[in-house]
Amino acid sequence: MLEMININIFPAFLLILVRFTAFFATVPIFSYRNIPNQFKIGLAIFLAWITLYSINIPEIPLDLTFLLLVGKEAIVGLLLGLIAYMILSAVQIAGGFIDFQMGFAIANVIDPQTGVQSPLMGQYFYMIASLFLLSVDAHHLLINGAMYSFDMIPLDQLINFNNENLVMFIIDTFNQLFLTAFQLAIPIVGCLFLVDVALGIIARTVPQLNVFVVGLPLKILVALFVVSIFMVMYITIVKQLFSYIIESMQVLIQLFGGA
Repeated sequence: MLEMININIFPAFLLILVRFTAFFATVPIFSYRNIPNQFKIGLAIFLAWITLYSINIPEIPLDLTFLLLVGKEAIVGLLLGLIAYMILSAVQIAGGFIDFQMGFAIANVIDPQTGVQSPLMGQYFYMIASLFLLSVDAHHLLINGAMYSFDMIPLDQLINFNNENLVMFIIDTFNQLFLTAFQLAIPIVGCLFLVDVALGIIARTVPQLNVFVVGLPLKILVALFVVSIFMVMYITIVKQLFSYIIESMQVLIQLFGGA
């Protein structure tokens, strides 16, 4: 009973709470605007309370170093969630490539989950990816990754950001992000390119035909047909994308921990 009301663990509880709160502010699924902030804060407090009694708590004095540790915990939580969100946004980048080829590039929609503009096909792909992540309990694995970070990144340890491996990891992550977006978009973009070639040939052989009037609905029809055919491949790429999210979070935690 005395241990439960020990005030010496209160600084450690605050540090854990800051990391979880920052994590929920950027991580996919939990950071969406349609999830109430009261739920996010309550879940962060609940997880912080559980984590407090499942890890080794060091003695943390309330001084200037504590303020630095609070900033460190906020950065760690934000970056862990941001790396997952950044990788998952590859589907929206792929949708932007497809929309540009389909003619939907000027018709962006407001994503109610994030409050920003996104391409039509990108929003469609992103919704399917989010539903897939929920169906495989990916949100539980993301929380598990945040709790695993306390084993690799102690509460009383500052982070050395002058790490060459950290810079290379960020560069490799961006490369993988655009590579995945290209893999998602290339079947549809390739087929639409062949449609453009066919329309160009028709315009040269039948000058009386207005290809601008025929081309737009034709490209939309072909794109939707190809998307329905390649949906199985899309789900497979989303599975690989989710595996890469978990792997990237583990690598980032190890880099922060000095491994």
